[in-house]
Amino acid sequence: MIRVAILGSTGSIGTSTLDVIAAMPERFEVVSLSAGSRVAELCDQAKAFSVKRVCVGEGLADEAKRSLANPHIDVLEGDSGLLQLAGDPDVDMVINGLVAGVGIRPTVAALEAGKDVATANKETLVVAGEVVTAIAREKGVKLVPLDSELTPLWESLQSRSLEDVKRIVLPASGGPFFDASLEAMMKVTPDEALNHPTWKMGPKITIDSATLMNKGFEVIESHWFFGIPISKIDVIIHRQSIVHCMIEYIDGGLTAHLSATDMRLPIQQALTHPDKLPSRIDTLDLVKVGTLSFFEPDLERFPCLQLCYDAIAAGGTAPAVLNASNEIAVGAFLKEQIGFMDIPRVVGEALESHTTGVGDLEGIYEADRWARERAEEIVGEIGK
Repeated sequence: MIRVAILGSTGSIGTSTLDVIAAMPERFEVVSLSAGSRVAELCDQAKAFSVKRVCVGEGLADEAKRSLANPHIDVLEGDSGLLQLAGDPDVDMVINGLVAGVGIRPTVAALEAGKDVATANKETLVVAGEVVTAIAREKGVKLVPLDSELTPLWESLQSRSLEDVKRIVLPASGGPFFDASLEAMMKVTPDEALNHPTWKMGPKITIDSATLMNKGFEVIESHWFFGIPISKIDVIIHRQSIVHCMIEYIDGGLTAHLSATDMRLPIQQALTHPDKLPSRIDTLDLVKVGTLSFFEPDLERFPCLQLCYDAIAAGGTAPAVLNASNEIAVGAFLKEQIGFMDIPRVVGEALESHTTGVGDLEGIYEADRWARERAEEIVGEIGK
């Protein structure tokens, strides 16, 4: 029996994970859950899975206690509560479904406490990949991706030497603006950008998918998760989102992972590896799919992808600046303070004005703070 804590349990990753776990009660026990503001939904989950403790956003503990009406469930709140869940001695695995930079510290805390971590929080590996992978190795624990592209890659590479791999290929859907002109992209509204053609996700990751920042993040994640040089990680546009990853071997053979667009499959793959078990997802009907198409990404219309390659090449604190400035820029776009194509402008200017430092945790946290302030300044300048 694996005892789990799910951070971000009311989000798309959290709810999908609970659905997967509900089908395997003999394998998993949900010990704790967290959510930022969806207190009622969190409390419903807590009751359904008979958890021992929950964590809510700052100032919401009293509301959660009233809703739970159960003195046997501990109620924590805020960042300190997340860290307590991450390091809980009653937990074997922490599942990180948190969005953005808030997920970094709990991941570090869980690994330091000797917990296995399955994470959908891209920012952790983007910002602190070298640090967290080193901690995982030192503690002898697993650090597993929860992602439609990276999880099947991780699963496949468990039984292969990296010396056999010529390159890996990460397909991107191209988002809603695959064939839009640069002029049209200058006028994109938040509602248009949130209309992803194949996936249902939260607003932050949906915008990142539309700019291809999300795919650039996956390039950086792949580098740290698998130890593969950036030069061996390519991105290709694949409109149908059926092929989730490809591995090209040195003998010229190419293998691909195909499945329906349902996050429950990679979650189950990550949680049950090396076992293969029946799942609740629909079977992929290739005859119905009919055609699979592939294209080169256009870096003029999607400069965020190139910014990710630039940041990881610079190393040190540059990826922390990449991530923090992107969070500010995406938030500003969603509030209609800047345009869609101003997102890479904010990130690019932040990176250009940053002096790269040492990428230890102290340096990363300071770079994150600096980048947020600098990005806010750039947003203000654009809005004048």
